[in-house]
Amino acid sequence: MSKFSTRLVYLNYTIILGLLVFQWGNTAGASLPRVSGGIPKLVAPVVGGLVPAVEQLVFQDLKLSLVYPIIQNFKNLITSDPLGITKSWVGSDICKYKGFFCDNPPYNKSAIVLASIDFNGFQLSAPSLDGFLDQLPDIALFHANSNFFTGTISSNIANLPFLYELDISNNLFSGSFPTAILGMNSLSFLDIRFNMFTGSVPPQLFTKDLDALFINDNNFMQRLPDNLGSSHILLLTLANNKFFGPIPRDIAKALSSLTEVLFLNNDLSGCLPYELGLLKEAVVFDAGNNQLSGPIPYSLGCLESVEVLNFAGNMFSGMVPEVVCALGNLANLSLSDNYFIQVGPICRSLIRKGVLDVRRNCIPGLPFQRSIMECASFFSRPRHCPYYASYFYIPCWLPNFSSPPLATLLAPSPI
Repeated sequence: MSKFSTRLVYLNYTIILGLLVFQWGNTAGASLPRVSGGIPKLVAPVVGGLVPAVEQLVFQDLKLSLVYPIIQNFKNLITSDPLGITKSWVGSDICKYKGFFCDNPPYNKSAIVLASIDFNGFQLSAPSLDGFLDQLPDIALFHANSNFFTGTISSNIANLPFLYELDISNNLFSGSFPTAILGMNSLSFLDIRFNMFTGSVPPQLFTKDLDALFINDNNFMQRLPDNLGSSHILLLTLANNKFFGPIPRDIAKALSSLTEVLFLNNDLSGCLPYELGLLKEAVVFDAGNNQLSGPIPYSLGCLESVEVLNFAGNMFSGMVPEVVCALGNLANLSLSDNYFIQVGPICRSLIRKGVLDVRRNCIPGLPFQRSIMECASFFSRPRHCPYYASYFYIPCWLPNFSSPPLATLLAPSPI
C-alpha cells in the first residue's frame, strides 16, 4: 500500500498542512512552496533569527491525512479531559488514537479510513461537535455516551452516507430534535437519551428502518404519533419525557419485530388497546407512572415471550386477568398503585412468589392496600373505554382460556 507523505511546518504558531492554507505570519523573504515528485516542499523563512522546526508526518492513506486537521481542531476545542484521552491524539498514526478505529471503506477495500469513533465514558467537555463529526465522510459508527458535549447537532450529519450507529446519549445537547437525522438513510441505531432536547419528535422518525430508538430522558412534549408502529423497530424507548395521549392501536403493526417498549414516566392517558396483545416478540413492556386507565386487556395473555410487564402508577381497575398471570416466561408483573379490585388463584400464586406486585390497590383481604375512602372516591368518577368488551378478547389459542369472537365484542361501553 502506498503511503501518503505530507510535511507539517510550524510557523508563528500556525500549522501548515500539505496543500491546505498557508499562513506565514511575518513572510518577509519567504519563498513559495515548490512541488517535487507531487509532494509540496515548504521553504520556511527565518523568523526572529530562528529556523522553524520541520516535522514529517507519514499517513497510511490520503483519507487519513485529510481528517488529521479535523481531529486536531476538535482537540483544541476540548475544554476538559480528566482522563487524559487526547494525549494519544498526536502524530500521523490516527488509527492508534484512543477512541479512533480504522477500516476499509465499502467503496475501496484497499484503502484505510477513519471508520468509527468510540468516546463512551471519556468525560470529555466541548462546546460542540460541529466541524468534527459532520466532517468525517467515512464514519460508520459514532458513540459518545457519557461525556459533557453541548450545543446542537449540525444539519450536515445528513451528508454522512455510511453512518449507521449514532449514540450521543448522556451529554448536554439541547435544542429541538435534530431533523437532519431523517435524511440519514443508513441509520439503524439512534440513541440520544439523557440530554436536554425539547419540542416534538417528527412523525417521520417512526417510518425509518431503525432497529433501536432511544429518545428517553429528554424534554420532548407531544401526543404519541399515530404511526408509532410503522417502523420494523426492535427497541422503542420513549420514557421520562412528556408524551401524552393514548397508546395508538397502530403499534400492532410492529408485531413481528418489537421486543422492548418503554413508555414509563410520561403523561399518557386513555385505555390500553387490545392490539398490544399482538406484539408476539415483546419481552419488556413498561408503561408505568402515566395516567392510563381502564382494564388490563386479556389479549396480553398472548405475549408468550414477555418477561416484564409494568403498569404500576396508573389508574387501572377491574380484575387482574388470570390469563396474564399465567404467562409462562413472566418474571415481573408490576401493578402497584392502581385501583384493581380482584385477583384470582393464579395471580395470588404470583404474589406469593414475589412476581406480582399489587400493593396500593383496592383488593379486599390483601395487605398494603389503599384506604376504603380513597377507593370509593376513585370509583365515584366513572371512566370510559371505547370498545370496552374487546378487553376480554384473546387473539390467540390458549389451552385453558377462551373468549368470544372479536366481532361480538366491539361495542362501546363504560367500565
